[in-house]
Amino acid sequence: MKKAETIEELYKRRNEWLPDNLHNDIGRFNVFRIEPFKGNNIKPVPYTRRDYFKITLLVGESKIEYADKVIELTKPALVFTNPFIPYRWEHTDSIHHGMFCIFDQSFFHQYGNLNNYSPFQPNENHVFELTEEQYSILEQYFERMFDEINSDFQYKYDVLRTIVYEIVLFALKMQPATTFGNHENNASQRIATLFLELLERQFPIDDSHQILVHRSPADFATQLNIHANYLNRAVKEITGKTTSQIIAERVLQEAKILLKQTTWNVAEIAYALGFAEPTHFNNFFKKHTNESPSKFRKV
Repeated sequence: MKKAETIEELYKRRNEWLPDNLHNDIGRFNVFRIEPFKGNNIKPVPYTRRDYFKITLLVGESKIEYADKVIELTKPALVFTNPFIPYRWEHTDSIHHGMFCIFDQSFFHQYGNLNNYSPFQPNENHVFELTEEQYSILEQYFERMFDEINSDFQYKYDVLRTIVYEIVLFALKMQPATTFGNHENNASQRIATLFLELLERQFPIDDSHQILVHRSPADFATQLNIHANYLNRAVKEITGKTTSQIIAERVLQEAKILLKQTTWNVAEIAYALGFAEPTHFNNFFKKHTNESPSKFRKV
C-alpha cells in the first residue's frame, strides 16, 4: 500500500523548488494557480495519496465523486477537501482557471482545529457553487495569499491563517449548493471501492503504539457520510461479502503478519488492532483460525 503523500513529496513529484520554510511547522502552507497543473495528460490523484487540507477556487467543468453521489461542477465553485473525507476528482482537464491552497494540520497548531468547521466534516457540504460576485470576492482572498507568501513580512503566516479562516467563514455564510445531481448509477461500486480503500488506508500496522481506529461498519459509514445499512448493501452487492466479514478478514490478515513478523507480545498486537482486551483478540483469532495467537506464532 502506498503511503499518503506529504506536501514535500507533492513538490518533488511536480518537479518544483521546495521552499526552505516547508521544513518547519509554520511553512506547511502554499498557494498555487491551477493552470500549470491541468491538461489532458494530468491524471486525477486518488484520495488515498492526499495528506493535506486543500481549498480550491475554480471555474470550469469537472466531477467530484463522493461515496453515494457525484457532484458535477459547471459553475464557479469553492471546494474543501481533506485527508479524512474520501473523494475522487475527475475531468480536471476541463477546468479553465482557478487557484488552490494546501496545508496540513500543523500549520494551525495552537491556532484552532479546522475539523470543527462544517466544510471539513464528513456529514456536511464541501462544495459551494458561486455567483460571479462571490467568485470575485474569493479571488481577492487568494490573490492576497499570493502577495503575502511572496512577501518578507515577519508575520505573513499569521496573515495567511487569517485568510484561510476568512474563506471558511465566507463559505459558512453562503447557502450550500443543493442542485447537484445525485447519480445512483454505479453508486454501489463507488461505495464499495471507497470502503475498501478506507480499510486499507489503516494498514500496515508498523508501530505498537498505532491503533486501528475504524473497526466497525458504522465507523466506515460515518466516514463515507452514508447510513451503515446502505454501506452493507453496497458492499454485499459488489463483493458478495458483508462489511463485517471484510473487516474481520483484513484484521485477521494483519494479525497473522504481526504475530509472525514482529516480537510484540499478544497484548500489544491486540491493542494495536483495536481490541479493548487481549481476551477479545484471542477469542476473535481462535474463532477464525481454530487456534490461539500464541499457538499460531509457534508454528
